[in-house]
Amino acid sequence: MGRITLDKVTKRFGDVEVIPPLDLTIDDGEFVVFVGPSGCGKSTLLRLIAGLEDVSGGQIRIDGKDATALAPAQRGLAMVFQSYALYPHMTVRKNIAFPLKMAKLDQAEIDKRVNAAANVLNLTNYLERRPGQLSGGQRQRVAIGRAIVREPSAFLFDEPLSNLDAALRVGMRLEISELHERLKTTMIYVTHDQVEAMTMADKIVVLQAGVIEQVGSPLDLYRAPRNKFVAGFIGSPKMNFIEGAEAAKYNAHTIGIRPEHIAASATEGTWKGTVVVSEHLGSDTFLHVHGTGLADTMTVRVGGEFDLHHGDTVYLTPELDKLHRFDAKGLRIE
Repeated sequence: MGRITLDKVTKRFGDVEVIPPLDLTIDDGEFVVFVGPSGCGKSTLLRLIAGLEDVSGGQIRIDGKDATALAPAQRGLAMVFQSYALYPHMTVRKNIAFPLKMAKLDQAEIDKRVNAAANVLNLTNYLERRPGQLSGGQRQRVAIGRAIVREPSAFLFDEPLSNLDAALRVGMRLEISELHERLKTTMIYVTHDQVEAMTMADKIVVLQAGVIEQVGSPLDLYRAPRNKFVAGFIGSPKMNFIEGAEAAKYNAHTIGIRPEHIAASATEGTWKGTVVVSEHLGSDTFLHVHGTGLADTMTVRVGGEFDLHHGDTVYLTPELDKLHRFDAKGLRIE
């Protein structure tokens, strides 16, 4: 079991309230991602759940039990940090086994769990190596293995991939997602990378200044963001926003349109502009357009190769059924 409930959980540092009273339920077996910009409170919230920070108010329940005042070791959770936090003088086997030795399990049980974790994480051939002999991705797998052997109610990941290069990040993202499918254990994952959030999560929690802006599945947030902040944060490249007379045509203070929901043409369209940057990626072309009179820069995503370059005139046509409307407070207009 791994159901975690936060009821009016609050965190203050002195007189500064970094997390106002917050309610959240994470169901057993869910993969939940906390996402938001730097300083939004996502890591602080994870540390409150882990017991590494004291709660200033409210209650945390794990499987129905009040865990608010419990020490981290008593909560039945396992945390994987951004820094691998491995012991450099120990072998992989000993690093993974360390929490079990501290718990005074017998050697047969330790060996069984370590071997099982190593098998799941493809570390069997590396058990006698030391961390310095491993790649970054392998070291992160060792850190995850050390969490797995504890057989926790939930795994807590604090930006575990931020130290890896782009290719390793993609590989580890897949490995963690596959691990969740195999273990079916609750996972809470903190990241500032909304691509990680979109590709990994069952449920995303978008945070800003300690406040939950929206909770939902990746596609819920993509298709129906509650406000401009969520709309601008979820999706890559980010949504284009237009204010003024053009937005008023749609009875809105601001309209939003995603780059992939705008058609580009060299001959005709709704909005006329000039290409300032054309990024040719093979599978897609990203056009950055000035001079539409609507926004400083409009970003357009076109499938495949698109033969427009710096200085070329381009015509843009939005898919009207994909427009997002927001009021003067930035809230979604249905």
